[in-house]
Amino acid sequence: MKRKDISSMNRKELVDLVYELVEDEGDGSSDISVEELKAEQQRIKKQGKYIKTLKSTFAVLIVVAAVAVLISVLFLPVIQVSGSSMEPTLCDGDILVLVKTGKFETGELCCFSWQNKLLLKRVIGKEGDYIDIDEYGNVSVNNIPIDEPYVTDKSLGICDITFPYQVPEGTIFVLGDKRDKSVDSRSTTIGCISKDQIIGKVLFKVWSGASQK
Repeated sequence: MKRKDISSMNRKELVDLVYELVEDEGDGSSDISVEELKAEQQRIKKQGKYIKTLKSTFAVLIVVAAVAVLISVLFLPVIQVSGSSMEPTLCDGDILVLVKTGKFETGELCCFSWQNKLLLKRVIGKEGDYIDIDEYGNVSVNNIPIDEPYVTDKSLGICDITFPYQVPEGTIFVLGDKRDKSVDSRSTTIGCISKDQIIGKVLFKVWSGASQK
């Protein structure tokens, strides 16, 4: 048997070569040694293991990516801030991670849907609470003034409701931090936010839009 390029052979061709080699051993016509054949078999075996490992790694990456997307959609949505109603706390372009929940405390940031848009506001009162805002923009909940260090310029803002105002059952009362510009629960255009509108509350900021300006 004349020398062949065994490095380019597939598994079946190698098996056929083994039979040829055995047949040719007796007449000495083979110029391919058993050692060469064994070495090539080892090379192919290692190559097969590498390909198998590569496929396994690729499959794991796909699973991890799918799980990440599932977690993002079901539990930790990611949104980007658009607009200035929450300045200076949140700026246009900020990217936030939310956690899906319907439970809020006063002062927490809430994301909700309104007319096919996602809005971000701050929770001020829950169902049954009495909200009062004076002409200077000072806010009280159940006759107790609340501290709002996140508001730089207090204002009564865009308001067409009468105070004191009781938050209806199954809703929350929200305000934007930029009180003179924000359209929120002070206006009947948006009103109080019902539970089925709520997307979740802000967990943390992952990217600052201000850094790109």
